[in-house]
Amino acid sequence: MGHKATSSTAAVAADPLGTRLRDRRQQLGLTLKDVADQAALSVGFISQIERGITVPSLSSLVAVCQVLNSEVGDFLTQPRGDNPVTRHDERHAYALGANAISYERLSAAFPGNVLRSVIVHEPSGHRMEPMTHAGEEMFYVLEGAVTVEVDGKRTVLEFGDSVHFPSALKHSVWNHTPTPATFLWVGTMDLFGDSARKTHPTASVAVSRATGRKSAGKSRNTKKGKTS
Repeated sequence: MGHKATSSTAAVAADPLGTRLRDRRQQLGLTLKDVADQAALSVGFISQIERGITVPSLSSLVAVCQVLNSEVGDFLTQPRGDNPVTRHDERHAYALGANAISYERLSAAFPGNVLRSVIVHEPSGHRMEPMTHAGEEMFYVLEGAVTVEVDGKRTVLEFGDSVHFPSALKHSVWNHTPTPATFLWVGTMDLFGDSARKTHPTASVAVSRATGRKSAGKSRNTKKGKTS
């Protein structure tokens, strides 16, 4: 699970992500507030991305690209989903910047596909920005622990725990522990630019807890310290 993250392209280093997003925004004649309002993100967050202070999550980048009438592939090179089978020792982790969350693509691309999935490696202390968007998503913790906040309610998820919710509810996730966390993300948001399908979420949240695990699995849990 500890694959080394690689930079997406050499061009990114020469022409930072924030600079390219700012140039595209200005080309369209949009203000920071225009982008923030339409992407359901804060003006301060968009400004920090453009100035290179903050590295967005993949989902936030997708939301911004939608406002900019651009494909995520215009700003980030990601693995293609050509094969329905992925091997743990063959997947390449990638990130949007140094010391950022890294991802491993799992889902394949084919006509009509709805679900997308990635394995997410989140550094200690990293916090994804709160956001809303169409669709639904689920987190399943593979290693460590994370705090997920959905519609104002915080839930600590540890190894084997999961949460499933409509993405129209404001949500965020962060690693509150001193060690890295790894989780599976499955959702309907098109993280890879495979299609433009839209969904209509309901308004419920389902959380499941891992119980009766073997001691070998429980040993992977981080020290309990649930918040409310």
